[in-house]
Amino acid sequence: MKLSTRHTRDVPKKQVLSIIIPSYNAGDRILTLLKKLKTLHVPQVQKEIIVINDASKDPVYKQVSGQEGVIYLEHSKNKGKGGALRTGFKRATGDILLIQDDDLEYDVRNIPKLLSPILSGEAEVVFGSRRLNKKNKYASMAYFLGGSFVNFVVKVFLRQNITDAITGSKVFTRKVYEEIKPIESQGFDIESELTVKIVKSGFRIVEVPIIYSPRTRKEGKNIRWYHAFKLITALWKYS
Repeated sequence: MKLSTRHTRDVPKKQVLSIIIPSYNAGDRILTLLKKLKTLHVPQVQKEIIVINDASKDPVYKQVSGQEGVIYLEHSKNKGKGGALRTGFKRATGDILLIQDDDLEYDVRNIPKLLSPILSGEAEVVFGSRRLNKKNKYASMAYFLGGSFVNFVVKVFLRQNITDAITGSKVFTRKVYEEIKPIESQGFDIESELTVKIVKSGFRIVEVPIIYSPRTRKEGKNIRWYHAFKLITALWKYS
């Protein structure tokens, strides 16, 4: 009698996803964000959550620093969003790097959709586009027009038709980061630097529509319409 043998398939190794969160005076929003991230399930990846406290004295960060499953980093002096992300990038060990703002404007439910083109091999970079989701609103008309102008400049300078070049929702592979580093920007202009360097390096970029719920200035929104000029200056510099 011939005995049957059972062959076991090798289980594919999960890729590590580093979720990098630059944070400043986030209040309880950061706790809500971390709770949502911990319960988020993406079968193909293993999550690494990194929070960078950019010299905020908010007592909420004492709760963040003690949380299991969170890598907590802290600046002694404020370095801006770019400076915080630079710290996070250097600490991250992931195969995929994902930028997540701390203020809940960018919905955690976007993450599986953002990862899909990378996990399928379709792209090395994914931009979460607020403009591709027509249901999204903006903090003000000035903010919307400022972003439109930046997108126009990107099209002119880089000959790349990106609908949301300065989105705070960007994901890219470790290979992309190794190619575009060192990152130099300290403030919000890091969005321009990342976009320019990614485009110039020739990586495949996919945009996906995302859910976006903007805060108002009264609710603590830090970026202003006039930051568009700094973003444009950075576009010129890195182009």
